[in-house]
Amino acid sequence: MPIAITGANGHIGRRLLRAQPDARAIVRSERAAATLAGHADVRVVDYADRAALASACAGCDAIVHLVGIIREGANASFNDAHERPAEALAHAARDAGASRIVYLSILGADPRSSNACLASRARTEAILADSGVPTVALRVPMVLGEDDYAAAALFRNARAAKRLAFTFRAGSMEQPIFAGDVVSAILAALSEGIAPGTLELAGPLALPRRDLIAAAAEALGTEPAHVLSLPLWLGQALAWTLERLAANPPLTRAMLGVLDHDDDIDPTPAAEALGIHLTPLAETLQLVLPTKGGSA
Repeated sequence: MPIAITGANGHIGRRLLRAQPDARAIVRSERAAATLAGHADVRVVDYADRAALASACAGCDAIVHLVGIIREGANASFNDAHERPAEALAHAARDAGASRIVYLSILGADPRSSNACLASRARTEAILADSGVPTVALRVPMVLGEDDYAAAALFRNARAAKRLAFTFRAGSMEQPIFAGDVVSAILAALSEGIAPGTLELAGPLALPRRDLIAAAAEALGTEPAHVLSLPLWLGQALAWTLERLAANPPLTRAMLGVLDHDDDIDPTPAAEALGIHLTPLAETLQLVLPTKGGSA
């Protein structure tokens, strides 16, 4: 039987659909569905609607849940984006007779975290783990894929104007993972041979953000920009101001906290458990180099 993918219009979702062309794509809006016009099976569902989700998942053996945000706005709270859909999905998965759920979470998820996003993600993991359907939560850091936002932002910094790149806390540890490896991990986690639980997965190399920017410049074949490290308190002050001036601020304190999280784990246990190979950073950067028509 096919798998169902919620949030299938995102970058990872689209890659999964290419790998599993018979998968059922579940999205929140007609606008999102339009981005998947070439896919045969697309359902538009309110993620908080248990009955509609159960109907959309009917006949699917497993569900991959990719729904999540790192920035709240006027129309999207963390609870509305994470916990409420998870509660509906937990019921829907049982109603549909699904045998497994794979949830894509983020490194740093912790119910005790002072960061609203990371705490919300952890609560979402717990809701799905308590669903009665075997669930694997995959926690991942920055994901780099071809022509996606994260890769575009990284390469923009790497070739910054006047060779000067600005970033908050340049010593923050990054451990980016190739999008193709995340897809491989998700597909592996669908197997009944993988025990339910939480797996922390990342790329094979953790390095300070300034060094990641330099590595991206090397991949581009350009001289590395000088990285000017801005204090985190300045970013928090800017985010606080934007939160009060705009209904949908481009930067929030919770978002900045997620981006600033130090990602530095040993990914070997998770990679071995899943039976996947992790792409080295230098190879990842070559794979995701901006194309002429790309967003970078």
